[in-house]
Amino acid sequence: MDFEPTYTPEQEEFRREVRDWLKDNMPEGIVHPADPIDLSEEQYQKRRDLGRSLGSKGWLWPTAPTEYGGGGLSLDHAVVIEEEMDSYGMNIPPYYDSGGRLGGASILVWGTEEQKQRFLPPIMKGEVRTWQLLTEPEAGSDLANAKTSAERDGDDYIINGQKIYVGSSLGADYVWTITCTDNEAPRHENLGWFMIPTDLPGITIQPMDLLIAGGEGGAGSGVKNTVYFDNVRVPATNLVGGENQGWKVASTHLELEHGTGGRIGRNWLVDRLFDHCKTTQRRGEPLTKDPDVRDRLIDVYVEAEIARLFNLRNYWMRHSKARITYEGPQSSYYRKTSGLRMAGAILDILGPSALTFDPVLGAADGHIEAHQRSAIVALQPGGTADIQKVIMARRIGIGREVREQAGALGS
Repeated sequence: MDFEPTYTPEQEEFRREVRDWLKDNMPEGIVHPADPIDLSEEQYQKRRDLGRSLGSKGWLWPTAPTEYGGGGLSLDHAVVIEEEMDSYGMNIPPYYDSGGRLGGASILVWGTEEQKQRFLPPIMKGEVRTWQLLTEPEAGSDLANAKTSAERDGDDYIINGQKIYVGSSLGADYVWTITCTDNEAPRHENLGWFMIPTDLPGITIQPMDLLIAGGEGGAGSGVKNTVYFDNVRVPATNLVGGENQGWKVASTHLELEHGTGGRIGRNWLVDRLFDHCKTTQRRGEPLTKDPDVRDRLIDVYVEAEIARLFNLRNYWMRHSKARITYEGPQSSYYRKTSGLRMAGAILDILGPSALTFDPVLGAADGHIEAHQRSAIVALQPGGTADIQKVIMARRIGIGREVREQAGALGS
């Protein structure tokens, strides 16, 4: 059975259009640092410029409705755009942004028409960048235990609290977050979901010193932050989904963050590893001549290929409106744990050179060393590996009489 995709003449014509456009509009001098924390302001701005150009054509979020700044295109068109961007080693969007893929999806499902018109077009056109602010010192895997408070005061809410392991480097225009809006209400019925401009008084952002930044997938975040809210006054019109309805709003972006969104693209680390092993000699021969090395390279390839196929399946299910149950957390769990197994195999192959970014002693311009760190950290963000197993169990009918349903993703 042939699993390779086939394309219609119309798709191939559109591919030529996208390819020609990218050739003319891809900023010169784009580089991909091994660790996203090394992304310079100049490189970031090149990516933002590309995002705005893509947004002006409706290609930044190609399947989003045109009335909210998206492209209104079919899944077939979206796949072509993603594949052509991947050929440059880039994602959609080409910079870290939680807004379109996650927060924007929640607004699209749960926001009022006024909120959709106000918040979505700037996100979908690449005019603003947003961060998600979820994790707290006492609420990560148990997000419903959020302690950051939002108290109603006339036409505003006053927000106080702290979020950790959030955001990225080089700032954002908006943050979206979940807060406790009623200390007396039952669990999951006491939360509020807000879109908050980052220029409001009382918001303080402090970078964190971590092993490496984890993220929700896609373009690397570079750095994670602690964000403090000190009597931040937010208009009540920025509360999405209604009072004490924040959990249902969050269920949409959590579903996508847990893997249901899928993605198009290959694992570039595998390509770099293979190239390194083909060109690096040990005892007078390329590493690939060693049968033990080949054995472990195949282990790496199989792990990466399974994760890629899970992502493709979920991408198709998400955009074709197929019924979704356990597939998102299944993909997320496999990606997290397979990354660790891949790191172990790479360490077996390369030994100490996998653990240094030294230009002489290291491998693949530091990308291998960065992966060794990120494989450890990746077990946690976006729902830990253990949490993904808990969600899968609930959705396939283990341990609960009534199966848990996936978060609402819209019609």
